[in-house]
Amino acid sequence: MARVWFILGLMVVILTVYTVVDCAMFDRSRVRGLPRWVWIFVILFIPVIGPLLWLIVGRGRRSAAGSRPMRSMAPDDDPDFLKGLAAQATQEQRIRQMEQELADLDKPGPTDEGTPKGGSDSTGSAGSTGSAGSAGAAGIPPKTTDPGDGEQPGRRDV
Repeated sequence: MARVWFILGLMVVILTVYTVVDCAMFDRSRVRGLPRWVWIFVILFIPVIGPLLWLIVGRGRRSAAGSRPMRSMAPDDDPDFLKGLAAQATQEQRIRQMEQELADLDKPGPTDEGTPKGGSDSTGSAGSTGSAGSAGAAGIPPKTTDPGDGEQPGRRDV
């Protein structure tokens, strides 16, 4: 009979040590019912019932989705979503700014308005016959379109 009591006592000590270590090392977000330090006191001061209560009630179950909480979050409460919006708005602003800079570079400046693409101006340089932009060096008006825009008959640019 003494041997049975010794084996039962040893099993209670092993169960108590196991549950105290399990409680101390368990993930804080999965501990249910009581705070962790209260569970350790319950396990130590209520010999058989304390460890059984920890195993049945205190241990939270592992969620199916992994470590993410089951609570759904609205997009305006999700910090990752808000960071993405801020980054997207910043990127769109940069794109608009760069497009505006490119459009400003394409506009003719105040000194470029009267000059043909060849670079001659109305200051009397070689090849100029009168008013700027009215005619080229041979009396032919300057081209306003690129080749391939339909000005060469019979040519097929595909």
